[in-house]
Amino acid sequence: MKPSKPDTFMDTFKTVFYAIVIAMVVRTFAYEPFNIPSGSMKPTLLIGDYLFVSKFSYGYSKYSLPFSLPLIEDRIFFTEPERGDVVVFKLPKDNKTDYIKRIVGLPGDRLQVVKGILHVNGTAVGRENVDDFMEEDYAGSFRRTPQYAETLPNGVVHNILEESDTGFLDNTQIYVVPEGHYFGMGDNRDHSNDSRVLNAVGYIPAKNLVGRAEFMFFSLDGKAWEIWKWPSTVRFSRIFSGIE
Repeated sequence: MKPSKPDTFMDTFKTVFYAIVIAMVVRTFAYEPFNIPSGSMKPTLLIGDYLFVSKFSYGYSKYSLPFSLPLIEDRIFFTEPERGDVVVFKLPKDNKTDYIKRIVGLPGDRLQVVKGILHVNGTAVGRENVDDFMEEDYAGSFRRTPQYAETLPNGVVHNILEESDTGFLDNTQIYVVPEGHYFGMGDNRDHSNDSRVLNAVGYIPAKNLVGRAEFMFFSLDGKAWEIWKWPSTVRFSRIFSGIE
C-alpha cells in the first residue's frame, strides 16, 4: 500500500496557528516591540529606533493584554518602577496612545523645574555639561545641542538635551505626585510633552504602565519601508544596545 500523503493544508494551518499563539503569549507576558516616532527622548532614543519592552517588569494590568481586554482590575505581580526607568505607558488622557518617558518622580514626591534644573523634594539633581549632541538632518547639515549628564537622587545617571534654561517648561509649578502615580519626563527637555503638562499627560497611574524599555533590536535613520536604502540608513551601532 502506498503511504497516504500528509494533509499539507492542515499542517501549514497548525504551524501558523501555533506560531501565532506563541507570539501572542510572548507579546503579552514577556516582551513587546515598539518603535520611536518622535524625538522627545533624545539622546537616549532616536526616531527610527525599534526596541523591546519587558512586560513582566512591573507586573500586569489590562493594558498588558491584547486590545486592553478588561480581564485584570488593577495590577497583579506589581513591582514599583525606579527613578531613571524608561517606561512605556498608556496616555492617561485616552488610555490608548502609547507614550515613552523616563520616570523621575515616585508617589509622594514633590517635583519642580527651576531654570531648567529638576528639583526632587526640594533638592536640585546633579547636572554636568558633557559634549554637545551632534545630529545630521536630511539636508546633510549637522546640528549641535547642549547635552548634560543628569544624576537622579538614587544615583542613576543619564544624558539629557537642554537647548536653554528659559523655555516654557524650564520653570514650572511644584508638582506633588499622588499615591499610585508616577512622574515622567522626556530626555529632550525642551521638546517633550510629558508629566509637566498636566492637561496633556500629567501623572501616570500605575495601572497604565505597559513595561520597561530594555534594549533596541533595530534602528533606522530614514523611512523603514524604503528597504533599498537600508545599507546606508541602518544604525548598526545601536542594534542590540541597552537602554540606560
